[in-house]
Amino acid sequence: MENYFMKNIKYVREKRGLSQSKLAEMIDVNQTTIARWEDENRIPTIDKAIQVSSILNIPLDILVGKNLQIDNVEPVNIDSNIIKIPVFGTIKAGIPIESQSDIIEYVEIPKIWTRGGKKFYGLKISGDSMFPKYNEDDIVIFEQNDDTTLYHGKDVAIMINGTESTFKKLLVNEQGIVLQPYNTGYDIMMFSKEDVEQLPIKVVGIAREKRTKID
Repeated sequence: MENYFMKNIKYVREKRGLSQSKLAEMIDVNQTTIARWEDENRIPTIDKAIQVSSILNIPLDILVGKNLQIDNVEPVNIDSNIIKIPVFGTIKAGIPIESQSDIIEYVEIPKIWTRGGKKFYGLKISGDSMFPKYNEDDIVIFEQNDDTTLYHGKDVAIMINGTESTFKKLLVNEQGIVLQPYNTGYDIMMFSKEDVEQLPIKVVGIAREKRTKID
């Protein structure tokens, strides 16, 4: 079967009004990489292909197996106002969000959320340290954001020391930071400013929305 992936990227990107540089920013590669894909001089890795599929809201098998420029292919709504983002069963410490492989499902979010190159992912909650605000198996939508001024008082996903990931409310004070569970049966975690820099401690997502499934 012919692989139409590279041809379709250019076609759909242009239909959406996305520049090569904008698409590159959204999937964390450089503009030259997109150009080489579209010129069929380089093949994307599977994780990048999945990201493109999610951002363009077109199933990967259709991007690969259908020529979207021909009228008689299976119709695809390339002008959808909804996109799909991956939901992880866990965040593996030390691995960038874009390279995480523990994808358990995809959920839909409004495409408008991604304006300005904003990136989102979902995380299925395990455990009860954030109860009663969050229940086990809730799906929380996180925005990846490097603006440290936004962290105080927010519920965040955090990487600690490259070996541990956690989900807690973050409080910033003069001494450093506090990671606070909502469940009082769990201890708070306190880190000095030196700890934050040396361990290091990095916020990898700010909780934006919770989705609870009804049995």
